[in-house]
Amino acid sequence: MAVEAGTRQEERVVGRVWTVRLDPDGRPSVGAVRLSCSRPACADQRFPGGAAVGRKAAIDHVKEHLARIREGGGPRGDAWCACRAAGCAWHTPAPATGRPSGAPPTAGAVRCEGPAVLTVYADRAGRLWRIAETCTRCAAATPGCRVLNTARRPARPAPTGTDQAPQKPDAEEDPADRAGRDGLTAAFSDRGSSPAAGASSYAAASPAPVPRARAAQPASASRRTKRWGKIAQRIVPRDLEPDALRLELIKLGDEFRAYQQRTEPDLTVLATLHERKARAFGQWADVSGDISLRHEAERAEKAAQTTLEMHANRTGQPIGGTAGDGPVVERLLTRTQAASARTVLDYVAANSPHPEAEVRLAVLMLTLRSARAGTGNVTGQDLTGWLQGDAEQVVERLIEAGWLRLPGTVAELMDSRPEGPIAVTVPTLLPEQSRPFAFGKTTRARLSGWAQKVVSDRKIRKKKATAADRLLALYTTAHARPDGRLGHVEDDGLRLDQAAEFCALPPDQIAEHAGLLVAAGWLAEADTIGDRLRGQLAERALPLGGML
Repeated sequence: MAVEAGTRQEERVVGRVWTVRLDPDGRPSVGAVRLSCSRPACADQRFPGGAAVGRKAAIDHVKEHLARIREGGGPRGDAWCACRAAGCAWHTPAPATGRPSGAPPTAGAVRCEGPAVLTVYADRAGRLWRIAETCTRCAAATPGCRVLNTARRPARPAPTGTDQAPQKPDAEEDPADRAGRDGLTAAFSDRGSSPAAGASSYAAASPAPVPRARAAQPASASRRTKRWGKIAQRIVPRDLEPDALRLELIKLGDEFRAYQQRTEPDLTVLATLHERKARAFGQWADVSGDISLRHEAERAEKAAQTTLEMHANRTGQPIGGTAGDGPVVERLLTRTQAASARTVLDYVAANSPHPEAEVRLAVLMLTLRSARAGTGNVTGQDLTGWLQGDAEQVVERLIEAGWLRLPGTVAELMDSRPEGPIAVTVPTLLPEQSRPFAFGKTTRARLSGWAQKVVSDRKIRKKKATAADRLLALYTTAHARPDGRLGHVEDDGLRLDQAAEFCALPPDQIAEHAGLLVAAGWLAEADTIGDRLRGQLAERALPLGGML
């Protein structure tokens, strides 16, 4: 018997792995991507259309492999875990054993359990997809891993001279078991039917049959304590101690799935769930010694903080504040984005090639358009909206100073319309230069929209506002507290010399331009007594405030 068991173990093969990757093709500023597959028969593909086109092609490529796997019979029951062959590095840090890649791990190094399953994994950045044959334990321990199908267990020869129990006819087989054995459709944790789930399944997959009705359960069984559950793609062990931790993890998984079914989000409830998850996973990591659980707890803690910040930004309240702390306002910028806006204002004040207000305003708006890649789309209508009749002259001065480059002439830029914008280049913001800003593309777009709303405000335009007036509106808006008062609490307003320097004005002219903003309804009040600019944003400007 020992010889026979050893022979069966040696006959097992390493689980198959398909890895699909997206990588930049050439310079990152070009935007082209390359799709590569670990299977030798799959040639690399290049997509100049950018990451979105590449991701669609990568997902289609993954689906093609999955369809072929299904046609070939699905996962193999005699395959041993591909994650185990990699030292379980997909869900735990790789051990420094010096073992060659693909070799079976040493006995006792890892503990794989359950039948072989076919899994698919996609990283959060949308750059890597992995199909693999693993064991159920490794699949449950890998964050973001989804089980598509379970292999049929290899048939064991019956002992000689014994009668075999008759097999259950196909007509009496549990439809749920048959669907799990034959189907390759991803199973979602909330088990709800959704259009997204159906769209991501293969066209070749057969529809799951309707389960038969359950037999009536006795009253005592319905009150029995639930022994197992699932949370964050992890199965809660039935024997997890202490029992209160196991029950909390099971309850949390159920509450997260219930939250996903809500028609309207409630960020306070979601933040509470993340906080409970962080505490529970931290305790789970202490009990089990699994470092991946500690990482999951840290991610949950960050998610709770981010959710609270989102709630504060939506309501205009400080984190932990109450309804009496100030007006409830739907904010355009988060606190982090508002801080990034002030960083851009400081950068423009220090790096404008000319000190005039018209040049500084153009530099600010073009910097926000080009902050990420050094290039941005601009039209003649944008420029005339910012600078009125001075636009063409200001563009020519920026080109002469070497701050701006155009693919054509200034006249072509001024004639461009929204359906055909011109891609201008700011050399100092190109990727090969030192990066002055650390924010991402979403923040860049939000900041550009924020500045556009301030500069193009209808009531400010009606007051014949100059470039200096628009700069002052941007500066005061970015340096306002959540309640609309200007400056930090301890500062009691803004320093007059700093505001005047940014707006390219003498300090004694700030009062006149602030009065125009009061007349336009942008500031509710303003005064320049002493060396401070004090004031209050009007109610209609509060959504754009910087929340100092």
